[in-house]
Amino acid sequence: MKETPLSNCERRFLLRAIEEKKRLDGRQTYDYRSIRVSFGTDYGCCVVELGKTRVLGQVSCELVSPKLNRATEGILFFNLELSQMAAPAFEPGRQSDLLVKLNRLLERCLRNSKCIDTESLCVVAGEKVWQIRVDLHLLNHDGNIIDAASIAAIVALCHFRRPDVSVQGDEVTLYTPEERDPVPLSIHHMPICVSFAFFQQGMYLLVDPNEREERVMDGLLVIAMNKHREICTIQSSGGIMLLKDQVLRCSKIAGVKVAEITELIQKALENDQKVRKEGGKFGFAESIANQRITAFKMEKAPIDTSDVEEKAEEIIAEAEPPPEVVAEPVLWTPGTAQIGEGIENSWGALEDSEKEAEDEGGSDEAVLLDDMKMDTATEVSDIGSQDAPIVLSDSEEEEMIILEPDKNPKKIRTQTVSAKQKAPSKKPAKKRKKKRVVN
Repeated sequence: MKETPLSNCERRFLLRAIEEKKRLDGRQTYDYRSIRVSFGTDYGCCVVELGKTRVLGQVSCELVSPKLNRATEGILFFNLELSQMAAPAFEPGRQSDLLVKLNRLLERCLRNSKCIDTESLCVVAGEKVWQIRVDLHLLNHDGNIIDAASIAAIVALCHFRRPDVSVQGDEVTLYTPEERDPVPLSIHHMPICVSFAFFQQGMYLLVDPNEREERVMDGLLVIAMNKHREICTIQSSGGIMLLKDQVLRCSKIAGVKVAEITELIQKALENDQKVRKEGGKFGFAESIANQRITAFKMEKAPIDTSDVEEKAEEIIAEAEPPPEVVAEPVLWTPGTAQIGEGIENSWGALEDSEKEAEDEGGSDEAVLLDDMKMDTATEVSDIGSQDAPIVLSDSEEEEMIILEPDKNPKKIRTQTVSAKQKAPSKKPAKKRKKKRVVN
């Protein structure tokens, strides 16, 4: 999925705001976003939040054979992954140009700066060394990935503990954390990347650009430095020409920012180590704020219940008494009811047209019933003189059974004259009566 491009209005708005030294999130030109570091239950697992940019760092280790040209040095391996969970523009299973550039910059910042003593990772020269693997996963992308990734990598390395080993002759014994305490890595210094975005061909400068500012920037300068003001690596991209004074000013700003970030990292590491020693609760679940909906628990607040009855009586005394008038239901017609004041229910009332139709239907039914009685009387007079059997009729066309006292009953088919043909009115009769002929 391709990245949604910025419209011309958004681009002009961002550039105009930068010219006026304003930013969308309210920061000043040289301000960094807030940094938050949280640790997992295992050593070497951490999450670094730089504003809304989140990176998960995980360090693992294993015993492997060393390289031929470096028989007494351990191996450092860095891997950064950009998943679609962070941004829809990242394609899975494909190394983009951005990913290759970020991985190379991380290797130059952390491996080539010799921040970790690789010789301390050697177990048996030429046979067994520790391979330290740092996996970084981008969880959410809101700009300045390289700064968040470098902080997550160095924090995970400082927090990591490798298993202790012992060598007796040719035998290498690996101890579990229950048998011996894990050993931390030997870290000389902590290099941290600081990014600077340039606009209008270097006229305007911003520290820690977010995702929208990165889209409209003309160039990017990344300086990796430690708290001793030693530059570990520097990289410029975007094809802009920078003056010497601009680079020096950026290096001074980077020195201040790196000192602040390093102090924050050390405090976070000390707090985590203190909690683990005291046996307190630690991990990602404990780092969630209690005030959020996603929290697992809420802090208990003490409640004073000594004068509850007195307060309840005061509230009842001050409250207004309920109204004594209770609405009675009004029965307009059977099956309907009305409570309170409102419009009269007209369901039970018939309209004038319905009443007229009902009156006409009643008169027609009366005429039909009179005709049916006359027909029944004539049939009885005709049949009674001939000693005919009993005839039962229930519909216009049906089976009629003739009952004779001496013979078996026979079924014959007769057709009676319907009331429709005899009645002069147009409407049919709603009720029909059974005709019964009796000797």
